[in-house]
Amino acid sequence: MPRRSRRQGDAARAHAEAIQRVLMEARPAGLHTPQLVRATELTVSQVRSGLAMLRDILAKRGWAPLVYTRADGYQFTADENQLQAYEIAVIHEKLTEIRRLITGTVTPHAALAPDDKWVRHIVAQLNSVESTLDLIA
Repeated sequence: MPRRSRRQGDAARAHAEAIQRVLMEARPAGLHTPQLVRATELTVSQVRSGLAMLRDILAKRGWAPLVYTRADGYQFTADENQLQAYEIAVIHEKLTEIRRLITGTVTPHAALAPDDKWVRHIVAQLNSVESTLDLIA
């Protein structure tokens, strides 16, 4: 039987519940990771896996999303402006990651193996993703 991801197990679910409880108590303010660590008495790693699980739980239940800002930390919000700002920030981050993958790895790989079918495919796909994210951002 394959090993379940630590971010999907019962421990992550318990961490998510602890984080949700603490964030609900802090509302409308948000909390940064060190504050979550102190308030929940979890480790940084447990907080990260709990946050990942919490986002999945919130999506399944249709509850207000969890966003992060440098100013306020993690918080629940249904405010359209905050959600849009968060989405744009995440898209910019992913766009930067994709561009670095293309320029730092894929382009040099393509130069080494220009006739490789895999390389041509990945270049086309990543260029498409880059264009799409660029339009959204």
